[in-house]
Amino acid sequence: MNSGPVAFIDSGIGGIPYLLAARAAMPGNRLVYFADNRNFPYGERDVKRVRELVLEATATLIDLENPRAIVVACNTASVVALEALRERFPIPFVGVVPAIKPAAALATRRRIGVLATQRTVADPYVSQLIHRHAAHSEVVLVAAGGLVDLIERSCGSISPNELEAALAEPVQRLKDAGVAVVVLGCTHFIHVRHRIQEMLGDAIRVIDSVDGVVRQIVRVAGEGEPQSRTPPIPIYLSSSERPVPSYHHLSHLHEFELRDANARNSAHR
Repeated sequence: MNSGPVAFIDSGIGGIPYLLAARAAMPGNRLVYFADNRNFPYGERDVKRVRELVLEATATLIDLENPRAIVVACNTASVVALEALRERFPIPFVGVVPAIKPAAALATRRRIGVLATQRTVADPYVSQLIHRHAAHSEVVLVAAGGLVDLIERSCGSISPNELEAALAEPVQRLKDAGVAVVVLGCTHFIHVRHRIQEMLGDAIRVIDSVDGVVRQIVRVAGEGEPQSRTPPIPIYLSSSERPVPSYHHLSHLHEFELRDANARNSAHR
């Protein structure tokens, strides 16, 4: 295994919570992030097109940083492209899929809700996960694709009223279905997990895959050699033309360095 960084890839900011959790678990290690924001969102695109875009973005990321492992920090990209990535590139990949297995353990035969994009909800892979891990539970799938765009555009500055309006319909559907556990099946939703929990109420448990994925990252990538100093984490953007207020907010909040993926050695944007 090479000594390069651990890299994360998504069409937008959805994978940032995984990056932050990995930084806490692997202090001092080099981490990088690739946001294919030119092609955001993956979750509402055709399966074939998503696969093509993820393969293309991954090739660019490898060329930029030669990572020792890549985390596909997007449920949609993992579901439709992980197999193709492993066939194409000779480095370890860690995927992100809806946490249906731990949800089934928590629900103990009660109803499980999955809140995700339309593409993830409709994909046969999710049906296979349900059959494999939650065959004794009823699973309610709810698509909330519009929420992804809102979070991507406004993370850190979403007004409470705007967020509540976007969440009202899918949250009500989950409550009406009588679910005991809700799986956040889109990485973007983790940014507003606390608000989703508040609206669902204490009787419904909200879970995601962050902890499990980070444990897998450490297993696959190893802990690496910590640096003597920890510089800002590079966040590569596939397009410098798209407005990115959410990226600037997160870069200031978490000490990220925004870079143009199309220009090597680009300066901080």
